[in-house]
Amino acid sequence: MATRSRSNNFENQRELILAQAARLFACNGYAATSMNEVAAACKVSKATLYHYVRDKHELLVQIAQDHVARLMTLIADVDPNNLAPEARLRQLITSFVRAYAQAQDQHRVLTEDIKFMQPHAQELVLRQQREVVAAFSKAVAGVRPELESTQLHKPLTMLLFGMINWTFTWLDPKGPLSYEQLAPMVADLFFGCLTAVRVPESVVNS
Repeated sequence: MATRSRSNNFENQRELILAQAARLFACNGYAATSMNEVAAACKVSKATLYHYVRDKHELLVQIAQDHVARLMTLIADVDPNNLAPEARLRQLITSFVRAYAQAQDQHRVLTEDIKFMQPHAQELVLRQQREVVAAFSKAVAGVRPELESTQLHKPLTMLLFGMINWTFTWLDPKGPLSYEQLAPMVADLFFGCLTAVRVPESVVNS
């Protein structure tokens, strides 16, 4: 059977579809959104929509995978710059906060709708997320090397992500504080706390 050829603007149309689907999933929830609604938001027929994705589950998977892939690209962009440890971690924090400003829908889908993925797809996305966390943990340990032997760099990384990941739940992009202004504030707050962290005796002696 002949394979249907892709049009020249296939990737552009695909990006539009993923963006509109992410908006609908973020606003209405994955379970409550139909493919008919996605097609209508994209101003295409349902048949055309199925030229780009097999089903709604594939839409969800592509949104999540593309979002995590972009985050991994941000890390790759910082790594070759040979920055000092603090400068490297600051750059990672700033890059992620700025990226979330442009991907609020995608990030909400990733954090709230991954439970709807089939196990194999969910594991792939979770593995990619673990790689992102590992890169941040390495950067945290670069600033406080003594924390690595106690494994505290990992929970500190999760505390850092706690500040970054849920920004979309409270920050109004149209309000007085922008993501651009917030990025260095997150870094300053984390570094102010990071330098004050003391290793618990129970961890030292374990």
